[in-house]
Amino acid sequence: MVHIPYRRELEFDYGTVTQLAPGIRRVIANNPGPFTFHGTGTYILGTGKVAVIDPGPDDEAHIDAILAGLPGEEVSHILVTHTHMDHSPGCRPLQAETGAPTYAYGPHGAGKIEQGVQVEEGGDMDFEPDHLVTHGDITQVEAWPVECVYTPGQTSNHLCFALQEQKALFTGDHVMGWSTSIISPPDGDMADYMQSLELLLGRDDDIYWPTHGPSIIDPKTHVQAYIDHRLEREQQILACIDQGTHQIREMVPLMYRDTPEFMYPAAARSVLAAMENLVRKEQVVVQGEGLTMESAYIRA
Repeated sequence: MVHIPYRRELEFDYGTVTQLAPGIRRVIANNPGPFTFHGTGTYILGTGKVAVIDPGPDDEAHIDAILAGLPGEEVSHILVTHTHMDHSPGCRPLQAETGAPTYAYGPHGAGKIEQGVQVEEGGDMDFEPDHLVTHGDITQVEAWPVECVYTPGQTSNHLCFALQEQKALFTGDHVMGWSTSIISPPDGDMADYMQSLELLLGRDDDIYWPTHGPSIIDPKTHVQAYIDHRLEREQQILACIDQGTHQIREMVPLMYRDTPEFMYPAAARSVLAAMENLVRKEQVVVQGEGLTMESAYIRA
């Protein structure tokens, strides 16, 4: 089994803005869960005029905590990594209080809609950014240049944000220290996700700040482990097929023996994404109509 060097220790208090490094602060929303860990970590970049990354859920207490931690300061930018419900809905009440514009790759599903693919409900379908940004764009937050790094895969509109001054990358849900990400088609795409991981391997960031959980202090090692883990999952799928298991729902208990059963539906979404990638690579063919949970899969 591939070893991913998880980091799960995190000292924090809900509702308290904490200084993490020069120009970097965080406040964690009280929305813990199996997909959010302790909750959504909202980052504040700069001093005086500041940017807020991922205001989190539409939660009055969390928005109040962000604003209470910025006495005498001005929110000039709201940056959004992606449009899951624990990341972007807080934009609306924060914008109502501050007037700050929002910056994102696009609305939910933007990367797939560009390709003519209709995405499922489930994201923040009401979010429309004031400013569209894409890979390589620089957003100037007072004296702090923030680079946009387009990393589709977990969602098709996923961005990371690089604080160049600190060689720090805010990775949203693309890379996390406490867990792997769920890749759920059609908006989630495993081929895109793997390419985005390879993109990060080519960067020279010193530290990652994910939206959930603690920092990642050895980024390249962590990203390589993520890649190796996904490739290992592909091999597990092929082994299941070779042993006579041809449907995803039957594969999941075999592949995720150490995972609680209540997580099986989410795991099945990631297996579907991996299966889609194997079909694209012509290692697997689908029997039935389309790539679904109910389809049977065999070796090409």
